[in-house]
Amino acid sequence: MIEQIYPDIFRMEIPLPGNPLKAVNSYVIKGDGRFLIVDTGMNRPECRRAMDEGLAELSVDLQKADFFITHLHADHLGLVSDLACESAKIYFNYPDEKLMKNPRHWDDVRKTALVNGFTEEEVTSALEKHPGRKYFKDIPLSYTLLKEGDRIAIGRYVFRCIETPGHTGGHLCLYEAEEKIFFSGDHILEDITPNISMWADGGNPLQDYMNSLDKIDGFDIKHVFPGHRRIFTDHRKRIAELKRHHEIRALEILAVLKKSHQSAYEVASQMTWDIDCKKWEDFPAPQKWFASGEALSHLQYLFAENKVARETAGGKIYYSLT
Repeated sequence: MIEQIYPDIFRMEIPLPGNPLKAVNSYVIKGDGRFLIVDTGMNRPECRRAMDEGLAELSVDLQKADFFITHLHADHLGLVSDLACESAKIYFNYPDEKLMKNPRHWDDVRKTALVNGFTEEEVTSALEKHPGRKYFKDIPLSYTLLKEGDRIAIGRYVFRCIETPGHTGGHLCLYEAEEKIFFSGDHILEDITPNISMWADGGNPLQDYMNSLDKIDGFDIKHVFPGHRRIFTDHRKRIAELKRHHEIRALEILAVLKKSHQSAYEVASQMTWDIDCKKWEDFPAPQKWFASGEALSHLQYLFAENKVARETAGGKIYYSLT
């Protein structure tokens, strides 16, 4: 599906078959003899066909196209290696690019999963099916790295880069102050809740995310163009809903830990998830992965708040109430 959402700005839905997200929004901004494409879809044939059809309908010449990638996840970055011509600028962010260059990244992820309750078999299965490994072409790309306040001019628009860490460590959004439009990537979504996971990156991603929500709450925004699902207008209302969602998640985890000290994996198995499975054992490996990663980010958040304690026993990490 293609729709014009603003003067010289178009939204294309790029399908994600078999993925709960269903589709990713890829945006095309037309300038004076140049195009800017925001996010691309995964590196898989279904995405490439939809992208090719959409670009043809919009008369986009890839020889004259640049790309802005909001963050490193494969549904946003995966196809850019096939689409970008030699002359293209691929705008990206420093923290995500650094993580992608880390040769130990997936080994670190595996170790983190194992110490937080996954079995070897489950980790192997989850990583084999992980979209970040299956649908991303690992070839060197020349990125134009951007940071807070950097600007991209295209046609009638001048976009300012806004750093919004949380969903990933380097998540980057675009804001056009004159028109008050905001490309939010996966920072703020209207119909679904962005996954805030913690694996090998360390830090406190949920606290980063909450801080980023507070930051964007202060912006004057008329239209939010998200990475998934529908476009929306009231960003402050949605921010309040997202913050409340994570507060409820944290309370749910504290209630789970009243039973006993547990690993992040065990905690995740007792939380409520919007997935069509009757019990945890029926969850597909990727969904167990994302659920446990989100549980871990909340546990780290609560640990930093001194509401839970953390200990290591038998090579596993366990959490308990303070």
